[in-house]
Parts: sequence; structure tokens; C-alpha cells
Amino acid sequence: MPIFALAKEYLMFKKVLIGSLLLTTCVFAKAQTAATTAAPVSPNAPVMSFETLEHDFGTFEQDGNGTYYFLFTNTGKEPLIIKEAHGSCGCTVPKWPHNPVDPGQRDTIKVTYDTHRVGPFHKTVTITSNAKVSPVVLTINGKTNAKPAVPEFPTNPGNNTSGAPFSNNWDNQ
Repeated sequence: MPIFALAKEYLMFKKVLIGSLLLTTCVFAKAQTAATTAAPVSPNAPVMSFETLEHDFGTFEQDGNGTYYFLFTNTGKEPLIIKEAHGSCGCTVPKWPHNPVDPGQRDTIKVTYDTHRVGPFHKTVTITSNAKVSPVVLTINGKTNAKPAVPEFPTNPGNNTSGAPFSNNWDNQ
């Protein structure tokens, strides 16, 4: 094959490659524009007004109470529908109302943290709904201390060094 034919094929390949790249760039640019253009929010849309978006448990003992109720009110003009609530990990479990929350009505989102885990924690729960502002992120944090070790009950009455009274007389009733 003569050099001229190879050069011509190479130029054609280059044109096709550049054309494909330009087309791909245009498609992605259009997709970006479509993704950033959100539908207008209804002025009557529901509004989730929380008393607080964060709760600090402080420090507590392992297997303590790791439940907090986030109280909110629908201050919008339409019913609020919570579509989903999920914790940042499996140790944080939210429970939310599955029925619509009418305007003016108050309700709660129950968040339970697995307090069997020891150490400091900072977890989030993401709430997705039909509210004007969605999603909403709730936060819990605190520190779980390990339970103190419980001394073992002596199993050998002859080796009772715990100071606890011990009787092996089971027939004294």
C-alpha cells in the first residue's frame, strides 16, 4: 500500500475520532444542563420544620438507651409524604410515619443507635420527602463507654476469695 493511501486513511481516522469526541462532549454537556434544571417548587409544597436537626447523647454506658425522637411539624399547605429515611450505617435505624402528615400536624422520626458498640459515634439519617427542602439530614452523636467487668461468682467453695458468703448446703429448706 502506498504511503499516500496510508496517510489518507490516518487523516480519515483522525477526523472520525475528533468528530466522535465532539459529539460525546455535546451530549454530556446537554445532560449536565438538564440535570441542573430542576422543576419549580410549588409555593404550597409541604415544609418539614424540625425542633432540632441534631441530638447529642453525651456519654452513656454500653447497651444504654440509644433512641431519640426528632419532632417535626408540617408547616406547608399540602400533605407531607416521607418517601425514605436511611441511616449512614446499619447501626443507626430510623422509623418514620408512612402515612401522609397533614398541614399543621406534628409527628416524629425515631432514630435508634446500636449502643452495644463502644466508643464515640457521629451518625446521620437522610430523610427524602416531597417537602420544599429535600433531603434533610438528621445527626446523632455521643460516646458509649464499655460496661464495667462483673466479678465472677465463685464456683469452688473451698477457694472463695471474693469475700461473698457461700453455702453449698442445699438441703436446709
